[in-house]
Amino acid sequence: METTGKDAITIDVGMRLRSLREERNTSMRALARRSGLSANALSMIERGLTSPSVSTLHKLAGALEVPVTAFFRQEPPRSKIVFRKASERARLTIPNGIWEGLGGEAFSGRVEPFMITVDSGGVSGSEEGMIHSGHEFAMVLEGKLGYDVAGESFLLETGDSLIFAAKLPHRWYNPGPGVSRAILVLAGFEESERPSEYHISVSPGE
Repeated sequence: METTGKDAITIDVGMRLRSLREERNTSMRALARRSGLSANALSMIERGLTSPSVSTLHKLAGALEVPVTAFFRQEPPRSKIVFRKASERARLTIPNGIWEGLGGEAFSGRVEPFMITVDSGGVSGSEEGMIHSGHEFAMVLEGKLGYDVAGESFLLETGDSLIFAAKLPHRWYNPGPGVSRAILVLAGFEESERPSEYHISVSPGE
């Protein structure tokens, strides 16, 4: 079972691309030249006629000098109470998986829950791991999820959980053979930080 599907991206990446380009006073022709993509391809992305691949997003991010997560960042009105129906979740394709927001992106406090579904071999970022402020909690709903935290390794199976200080270098991965699904909760982070963005960058499996 592979998780990556054509309906996984519901965030308007095309609109974000146009906004980022206009903020930098960059014409479509100039962006095409810098990114190595055609102006026609860029126009189709901005108009929502086609969804960019992960490699295309990285080319555009480099040309615009922004992190790739800038294409998915939204600033919705924040509230002290957030209710999310399953059908209304923000869903985003990541390499070898899917990221789903669980309302933290609209909550006014410093807690951000989300769910990740990762195919066999999917890994979060580099071997050095990520570091961010606050605390991190993970609970596996299906399959297995490995965690490396400050030199220690943990294998979480269905129902297992892990909590640690997120300032410790950490990374997660799906050792396989099947799909892994887990809920992660980031809390107590600095107000200016968006720690979930570290978890969006997932390395493809071997």
